Formats: sequence, C-alpha cells, structure tokens
Amino acid sequence: MRKRFISGVVVLVAAGLFAVWWCGFRPTARRSGPLAHEVYVWQRNWNQSVRQAVTQRGANFANLVALRAEIVWKNSQPQLTRVAVDYPTLTNAVCPVGLALRIGAYPGPFATNDPVAGYLSGVAASLVADAATNGLRLSELQIDFDCAESKLDGYRLWVEAIQRRVHPLPVTITALPSWLKTPAFRRLAAVAPNYVLQVHSVERPKSFAAPFTLCDPTAARRAVERAGRLGVPFRVALPTYGYLLAFAQSGQFLGLSAEGPRPNWPADAQLREVGADPETLARLVQDWTKRRPAAMGNVIWYRLPVATDNLNWRWPTLAAILAGRSPHEQLQCKLHRTEDGLVEIHLVNPGELDVVRRLEVKVHWTEARLVAGDGLQGFELTEPDAVTARFQTGSAVRRLRVGDDWLIGWLRFDRKCEVQIEITKH
Repeated sequence: MRKRFISGVVVLVAAGLFAVWWCGFRPTARRSGPLAHEVYVWQRNWNQSVRQAVTQRGANFANLVALRAEIVWKNSQPQLTRVAVDYPTLTNAVCPVGLALRIGAYPGPFATNDPVAGYLSGVAASLVADAATNGLRLSELQIDFDCAESKLDGYRLWVEAIQRRVHPLPVTITALPSWLKTPAFRRLAAVAPNYVLQVHSVERPKSFAAPFTLCDPTAARRAVERAGRLGVPFRVALPTYGYLLAFAQSGQFLGLSAEGPRPNWPADAQLREVGADPETLARLVQDWTKRRPAAMGNVIWYRLPVATDNLNWRWPTLAAILAGRSPHEQLQCKLHRTEDGLVEIHLVNPGELDVVRRLEVKVHWTEARLVAGDGLQGFELTEPDAVTARFQTGSAVRRLRVGDDWLIGWLRFDRKCEVQIEITKH
C-alpha cells in the first residue's frame, strides 16, 4: 500500500511538472496583418500648436489618449495637478479619445476602501464626469502608476477601486516589461485585462559618449513575446521623443531634460541630444505586422508630434511609419542671391528623417574673386582658395530636423558668377 501511495505521488508530481512545462513553453498563438496606431498627447500646455496637431492629425489614429491629471506624493499626502485640456478640440477629434491619470511612486499601504484608495477613485471619477460635462465621450481611462514590482498586488486593489467608481468605462493600466515575470502581475492583469506595455525606458548613461538606447529592439521583442504568452490582450507603447543629457567637464552626469525649460546647468556643461531611433522602430513595426503574438493589439506612440517640439519627431517621420515603411533621409543645398556677387548657402531637409551627421558643404566657382565670407549655425568657413570654399561642422554632430532650412554661411564675390555646391555627410 505504501509503495502504491508513493508511486501515485510521483505520478502526480510528474504530471504537475509537465503541466508547468507545457504552459511555459507551448507555442504562442500568432497573427499577422496591419497594426492600428494610437497616440498620446502628453503636453501640459494646450497651446495653439497642440490644438492644431490634434485637429490635423487625429484622423490618422485609432485612439488618442490625453494626459488629464498627475498625482505626486509629498509627506505621504497626494498633490494633484490637473491639465487644462481643450475639450472643444477633443470633442471634435475624428478618433476615439481617452484620458490618462499619472500617479507617482507610493510606498503603501494599499487597500480597496482606505482614504488613499477613496481619494484616487474619486479623482478618477471626477475626470470622467468632467469629460461628460464637456460633451466628451471617453474610450477609456488610463492609469499610469510608477509602481514598484513588490507593490503590484497593492496596485491591483487600487485598480479594482477605480473600476468600481468609473464603471462601465474601461480602465487600462500601463505596465513595464520587468513586471511580466511576476505572479503578482498575472493577478493584476486578470482585473485589468487590457494593458499598455511600455518597452521604452531611460537609464543613466555611464559617460558622455556611452551608447544610449531609448528603446532596445531586442529587449522590446523579448518583452512582447513574454506578454504574448500570458494571453491577456495588450498594446505596445513606442517612443517618438528624446532627451537632452548634460555632463560636467569632469564627466559627472548632471541630469536630463525633456521638452520645456532647460535646467540650471553650468555654462560649460557638455550637452548631448539623444532620442528614439525612427529606423529601428519602423523595422519593429514592420516585423510585428508580419508576425506577432495573437494577444498583441495596437501600437500607441508616445507622443503626438507638435510643431513647437524640440525633442520629438516631426510629423513626416511618424507618418512614414504609420504608412508601413521606413522614413527616408533627404538633404538639399540651395543658393540664394540677394544681390550681385553675394551668395547665401542654405541647407534644407525636405525628407522624413532628421539628418544627424557631421556635414561639409563645398562651394566651387569660376571667373570671380572671393572678397569675404563667413559660416553660420555652427558651420565654419575653412581656408578658402581661389576657386573653392568649405563650410564644415568640424567634430560637432548637428541635427538638421525634418523641414528645417538653415542659412549656414555666405560668400561675397567681386562680380556675379556661376557657383556649384557639393554636400558631404560624415
């Protein structure tokens, strides 16, 4: 009898181990076909440029999510900032519109019916009610909580409390790839069965020249595959934005800046602009269009290009990816003659991709004598000879954004003459 009991236990254990193996390694269901695209409007100042971008570009997206409020914690007390979104613009948008509530890191404790949960669910309900009062029918409420992995079970209690207050409006959460491997996230995803997987992140660079990747395509693919194995519907958030990194002359990292006023860095700080790589992300989207986990839904872009952005893609870059192709680079040099003998040299980017290179523009002429000249916009006029002048950026890498038109220098001759231009990219 004892031997039979032991044998039965062994069989049960083996069956359990097989079941775990099968659940963990069985093939993930897959699908293919065009991806729908969504977009965030994360600006806090709804100026004319933001309103115009929403009005002109909304038709290109399956959903638009606007930041509506942010909560940070000071001495364990919530500090709420509401974003004054432009409701007339949102109600006239030709795509569904959702709102987002950001919540800063919170150590706990968590409960479904304590004052903190009551406050958060009350804020969420007020955002939904305010939208309805202004004639905006919402597609969803997104909660973007800076949650530690160890607090995911607590976060689930908050989500349940918020869902009860805003029902039947869908509540969506944002999630990090590191959460996917935890049992607590499975429980969280069970109560919020439509989450946004953020595959972009910022890590402190080790040095000024160290490689910087805002979205590692290998890590992004791995995260999407892991999410696909959970079988819970999800969307993928991809970045369009960038940062300005600052380092002291000693090499010490001083900080980073996104859109908005620049921090009070030292005047001699070394500045480096970094951002999302359009060509890499275009390939990611193309690959997922061909084959992706069945649970993966749309792509949502962070964030909508606005004409006044300094560290975000321009619209033609994102538009090319939405069309299913990689953006193309194009660079032109044009001459403007404002008077006889005076030639202004312009660099123009009419393409779909920012040009980030060291650049050299060589100017040739005949039957004239160069009288004077100068470089502008960081270009230097280097030792012209009798028939050639060079405008160079030296060791500095310049970013010529899509749509930019730079006057990079001028040349004055003693008479009107024929001029030819040659561009070299390093």
